[in-house]
Amino acid sequence: MDTVRIGNRLIGEAHKPLLIAEMSGNHNHSLERALAIVDAAANSGADALKLQTYTAETMTLDIHEGDFFISDISNLWKGNSLYKLYQQAYTPWEWHKPIFDRCKERGILAFSSPFDATAIDFLETLDVPAYKIASFENTDLPLIRKAAATGKPLIISTGMASIAELDDAVRAAREAGCTQLVLLKCTSTYPATPQNTNLATIPHMKQLFDCQVGLSDHTMGIGTAVAGVALGATVIEKHFTLLRADGGVDSTFSLEPQEFHSLSKETERAWQSIGNIVYGPTAAEEGSKKHRRSLYVSKDMKAGDLFTDMNVRAIRPGMGLAPKYMGQIMGKRASRDISKGTPMSWELL
Repeated sequence: MDTVRIGNRLIGEAHKPLLIAEMSGNHNHSLERALAIVDAAANSGADALKLQTYTAETMTLDIHEGDFFISDISNLWKGNSLYKLYQQAYTPWEWHKPIFDRCKERGILAFSSPFDATAIDFLETLDVPAYKIASFENTDLPLIRKAAATGKPLIISTGMASIAELDDAVRAAREAGCTQLVLLKCTSTYPATPQNTNLATIPHMKQLFDCQVGLSDHTMGIGTAVAGVALGATVIEKHFTLLRADGGVDSTFSLEPQEFHSLSKETERAWQSIGNIVYGPTAAEEGSKKHRRSLYVSKDMKAGDLFTDMNVRAIRPGMGLAPKYMGQIMGKRASRDISKGTPMSWELL
């Protein structure tokens, strides 16, 4: 499948996973904190920082009851209306440019998730290198078509989507002009549990849609993301904050800088370890072969003595005949005097 390029970064099996730090609303309505998050993400090994571009008005209606009120006691944001939640979480549009500029200064990519057509129009004025469609918008085919029509690479989170819905989304993107597509396996619960993540879907999704597939991970810690890389994820997205104790709409399931640094190191190690299908010693293992077991004469012998299990043993190191030849040697006679510690060879018979 084709490699995807976002800015100067290549996404594919031959390249270490692209790590996206999702700021979301963890700026806590402070531009100073938002810029500090950029710096911390860059210092922690992030390849990209992602925002979310919307306002409360573009997301929902200013109604605080019924369908527009979060009453589910298990919901992280219970007790809020949707409108108030998005007011609390949104990133002011006038902050995007200074945040993107700081990302450029720090050498990391910067892009965003648009949530309606006006957000795409706005982000185009900032010349973003890619678009990310959030899981809750993956059935919004007009939004997908508009983002795809820009010609930019498109990343689509797949939370909640059936195969049919994903097929609709992928077809809409490709028909609208998207030639560089990444799907992110995602579980749309906050936080998500490892048991509900189903990473085995990653290679299946990659084969089904013939595109790069990554993971948008809402679980705690880094174990799920590392496992995702081992299963072929070429992009990892995790929410990022300076300190969970500072609060914020997404802080509960966000990584702190030292955790993201570990994510960077361990996902790269996981990617490096995948390698190819290989049997036999690697070049690095050649020197270790001498430490295998092999057959050695374990007592001094005279010419004509019989080889028995009393004078031949399978021991380390590995300079003699392989232990599998023990049966062929037993009962044969020594061709000459042999000193204890001599590696067995056919010439000794």
